[in-house]
Amino acid sequence: MNAEFYEYVKKMHLYVEHQNKKIARLEKMILELKQDIAVLKERPPVQIGNIEYKFDQLKVETLEGTLNIGLNPTDLEGIDDFSVDQKAVNVPNPGKQLFKRTIEMETALHQYLETDLERIYREAQEKLGIRVDDSYFTFIKDDIKKQLSGRVSAHLKERSSNQNSPEISSELSEQVVELLKQEIQNGVFLFLKNLPDHVKEGNSE
Repeated sequence: MNAEFYEYVKKMHLYVEHQNKKIARLEKMILELKQDIAVLKERPPVQIGNIEYKFDQLKVETLEGTLNIGLNPTDLEGIDDFSVDQKAVNVPNPGKQLFKRTIEMETALHQYLETDLERIYREAQEKLGIRVDDSYFTFIKDDIKKQLSGRVSAHLKERSSNQNSPEISSELSEQVVELLKQEIQNGVFLFLKNLPDHVKEGNSE
């Protein structure tokens, strides 16, 4: 009887000891979480303030070959057409071949955004001598993606209207992709350049 009682007490002691260790670990985790929350509360929130665009300043270069990052499409009404050479666009019958080329080019440009946009974003800041919050990178990337389809179509229609053949060659597709890559670089640079001074750090101007 005493042996059985002793064994029972021993098991209870081990069980209580195990539970105490478990409680201690949980209390430590709770303390760490509270500390993390306190740090986050002390950290100032990232705010993207109202960005004022001076359209007259942007129109000096007519934005030729530039994506208009951050501009609402409805705000562009009344502003000169941004297509190359400011020529009117004759819209040919798109057809299956045009649709296929468009998808191929959009795919190539989306891949370009994934592999090169961050580098472009960093290099633009270096050229301007500024630093901005990384939240702008996500904004820029999303805004460019929204415009890609329209820009691809605009370039294709512009160039195919100058051809005798309605077919879109692979050479023409490559030219359009390269032009849009340059537009992306120009657009990122102009967007960062025209940010309000209060969101820029280390402005050397």
